[in-house]
Amino acid sequence: MDLPDLKDDPYLQVLRPLVECYLAFWRVDSRHIRSMRLTPSQFDVIATLGDTDGMTCSELSAHTLVTKGTLTGVLDRLVKKGLIRREQVASDRRSVKIRLTEKGAALFRKTFASHIAFLRPFFQRALNSKDAVVARDLLIRLRDSFLHPCA
Repeated sequence: MDLPDLKDDPYLQVLRPLVECYLAFWRVDSRHIRSMRLTPSQFDVIATLGDTDGMTCSELSAHTLVTKGTLTGVLDRLVKKGLIRREQVASDRRSVKIRLTEKGAALFRKTFASHIAFLRPFFQRALNSKDAVVARDLLIRLRDSFLHPCA
């Protein structure tokens, strides 16, 4: 099979900027999160639990970017820090609900607002509000294409 002319392929021209954007975002994002004495996974769990009545481990896994294999260790460390607690679900003794403690809720309010304020200028420099809506829609379509390759 001959290698096609890729120089003008519009889809491949998206690939490198997409990966570079992700890596640049990840470096800035994780550095700021670590400055708040959290790992990105811990922050993700705290941000996801914030302003909720708690979630089961399955729900938490579905709503965060933390893999199921990593989630237990992240939760163990957050329990040790006094930021979350595990509670048995009365209606299903096999199920455990993860909730923020008072300390965890206070940390959520402090760190989430701080992190959003930190990130907002990066987005505002590059996108106006209409661009942000279009970018979100395009990224979701692209993500969904990779999640469901045979659809």
